Amino acid sequence: MSSDLIAVFPEPPPPDLARTLDLAGYRWKAFSSADDLSKAGIAESWIGAIVCGDVDLEAAWSFARVLRKKESVIVPLLLLVTGAQLDELTLRDELFDDFCLQPFHPRELEARLRHLFSYSTAAPRSELVDYEDLVLNLETYQASVDGRPLDLTYMEYELLKFLVQNPGKVFTRELLLSRVWGYDYYGGARTVDVHIRRLRAKLGEEHANLIQTVRSVGYRFGQSPRWSA
Repeated sequence: MSSDLIAVFPEPPPPDLARTLDLAGYRWKAFSSADDLSKAGIAESWIGAIVCGDVDLEAAWSFARVLRKKESVIVPLLLLVTGAQLDELTLRDELFDDFCLQPFHPRELEARLRHLFSYSTAAPRSELVDYEDLVLNLETYQASVDGRPLDLTYMEYELLKFLVQNPGKVFTRELLLSRVWGYDYYGGARTVDVHIRRLRAKLGEEHANLIQTVRSVGYRFGQSPRWSA
């Protein structure tokens, strides 16, 4: 496991979370407040954060805002909430990258952590994938549109990469969860919608329609080659 650290809120963290992180081999440090995090500073070696909002959601949002305002932003950020709190996630997309329901199953949480905090160990490929004015560099995990760099989270990049590599094909939310996230979970369709909405916003008004909604089915990127002019 990498020596990189994960920031955890609150201090002390829920026992099941601490136990899961320890058993999975992650190094982590818990904080009792956003002020404590600010005083400690954020090292470049930190790979992300887990914020528990099931007990005090407002304090969790405050903690997340501090992370997002830092010059060296800690991303990605996993939010732990209860099913009754799902509606509170609306219009706060920018404060978290994924969420997990409490109480969680250790295997589910570990799967999400692997996808959020771990990068492929395969040898990097010097390869570009492009569609019209959109370019993705598979080696550096960078993307740009019209030469403008896109500030994407890891999962936003993975979702965009999958769509760009499959232009014209229609994918259901469930299939996107399986192919991009690699697992299914309650509330998953909302996660796909949130990431699609973020991608459209970051692509900008001129290019947002590259990702099309197929009513009652799912999403499609661009046009199928056989329909292209």
